[in-house]
Amino acid sequence: MSSPLRISIAKANMATATRLADLGRQTFTETSGADTTPEDLAAFLDKVFGPDIQLAELQQPRYTYLLAEMQGQPVGFAKLWRDSPLGLAPGEAAPGRLEVKQLYVVEEWTGTGLGAALMRRIVELAQAEHCTALVLGVWEHNARARAFYQRFGFREIGETTFQLGADAQRDLILRKGLAGRS
Repeated sequence: MSSPLRISIAKANMATATRLADLGRQTFTETSGADTTPEDLAAFLDKVFGPDIQLAELQQPRYTYLLAEMQGQPVGFAKLWRDSPLGLAPGEAAPGRLEVKQLYVVEEWTGTGLGAALMRRIVELAQAEHCTALVLGVWEHNARARAFYQRFGFREIGETTFQLGADAQRDLILRKGLAGRS
């Protein structure tokens, strides 16, 4: 019997872009809405999530979106960026690094293992593409996410600023080396 969960690489079309934009707005609001002002939240959502924005990213080879669907309904996604310089000195080359730019799960699916399934799929994809490491930024006050990433072997290597509207937040940069790679 097959699982009702399906995690696939998102197709570069307007229908998928619209689904991703709506899902991004929903999940980011569920995750961060209570910790920011409505003005900062609206500014961020308008800058980062919109069908045209997601379509442009889907069409760029450096980005990959994974879309998680449960019985045909979108329940989570991950946005990945190849050769990310996150955590490196300015101008330092970043080949072989895959950044998890976004990993979000619909609130009602949080704690069900869906996030872990997405992360396992990310690791599989990174290994298939011969990546040397996964990197990501996580808000310093998001203890649940930090614990989640730690369970997957991510370790803190630095910090960066995450701009959420007018609010400059401190994100921790985490890295996970991949087996057999530097």
